[in-house]
Amino acid sequence: MDGELSSSWDSDDEYEKFILKMNPPRVVIDNDSCINATVVRVDSANKYGILLEVVQVLTDLNLNIKKAYISSDGGWFMDVFNVTNSDGEKIKDETALDEIADFIRKSLGADSSFIPSRRRSVGVEQASDYTSIELTGTDRPGLLSEVSAVLTNLKCNVVSAEVWTHNTRAAAVMHVTDLETGSAINDPLRLSSIKKLLSHVLKGRTMVPSVGSTHRERRLHQMMLADRDYQRSGDVKGDVNQRPKVSVVNCGEKDYSVVTIRCRDRPKLLFDTVCTLTDMEYVVFHGNVDAKMSEAYQEYYIRHVDGSPVKSEAERERVIQCLEAAIERRISEGIKLELCTPDRVGLLSEITRIFRENGLSVTRAEVATHDKNAVNTFYVRDATGSPVDPRTLDMIRNELGQSVLQVKGQNEMTKTPPQVSPTRFLFGGLFKQNLHVILG
Repeated sequence: MDGELSSSWDSDDEYEKFILKMNPPRVVIDNDSCINATVVRVDSANKYGILLEVVQVLTDLNLNIKKAYISSDGGWFMDVFNVTNSDGEKIKDETALDEIADFIRKSLGADSSFIPSRRRSVGVEQASDYTSIELTGTDRPGLLSEVSAVLTNLKCNVVSAEVWTHNTRAAAVMHVTDLETGSAINDPLRLSSIKKLLSHVLKGRTMVPSVGSTHRERRLHQMMLADRDYQRSGDVKGDVNQRPKVSVVNCGEKDYSVVTIRCRDRPKLLFDTVCTLTDMEYVVFHGNVDAKMSEAYQEYYIRHVDGSPVKSEAERERVIQCLEAAIERRISEGIKLELCTPDRVGLLSEITRIFRENGLSVTRAEVATHDKNAVNTFYVRDATGSPVDPRTLDMIRNELGQSVLQVKGQNEMTKTPPQVSPTRFLFGGLFKQNLHVILG
């Protein structure tokens, strides 16, 4: 039976390759039809996850998606994106436009991989240049400082990392190298020791990671989804009026479920929602995305991979909760701090120790190394829940160096979102169907 199933998968894979060979992806970039954005049109043979692949490429190129029209009903995928650069302007560089088209074509010709997530765990995976460490567990003040101190004591150098916290949960993907060799850690006993000590810090259990690799931000979404950060505990604070507005209703005769999202617009918003729907095994057949000023509206016509719409009230609630969580994970509370200084072993441990000793808690972090320089971004808040005292920031900057650490002020994504219009269905005229709420 297993042999027959494996043979079936192999046949499907070969058929998909044949279809792609006969119908190669077509990417057209138009800088004339829209006044304030560059238009990217993508046509390709359809396959599961193709929308996420395209959105992921655009996001990784630091492009902001202001509008999108999605259609993948049947064997063909057709998508239109209106994008701008980080300054909100058209992309005028012809070389950059060619690179965008090339990256999209390459992404559509490669197979994507999926790594199952784990509940409260530490995973260690070797790569050619570094060792990848994944952590999930209960968030608490000073957690990143403790993790960094353990890695420093074990003679590991953190070359890059990304840390998210949400609803009392924490997840991190860290790339480390051996202090002496500057490359990946290969000793099985040492890898086992790293997992054991980090598991003790997280007060969790150690899991051996699956083979393969996944886009880091997608992996963080997967880890937090598996860790059920979408379940709100009674002590989680927050104004319900500031949460994203997500609804899920069924579209009668067309057998779709319609997901609508209204929230404050921000970079990578489309990636976060599409990533979550894909990892929850839903397929977007039609979609429309519109971001005006600071308001974003997204509408998706979806089915589960088994072909069915949302079947019950419990499933509907889970979709809503998971999409809300996916949007909120990047809405970091507190003050944004940017650090740029020559990299050295133990730097992350030193910085986070100083934060902890001054009563600050890290809510999100992005750690990178460029040309032997550490380029890090931290979002911090007072561990007691009070506003961060400016005098505390002055003391930290004096200790690290005034030019090393820059205070960027309150993160704009924490501000109260604007009032938005009632639910509207952009595809209402296309389907001309009455929509009814799922009753379970």
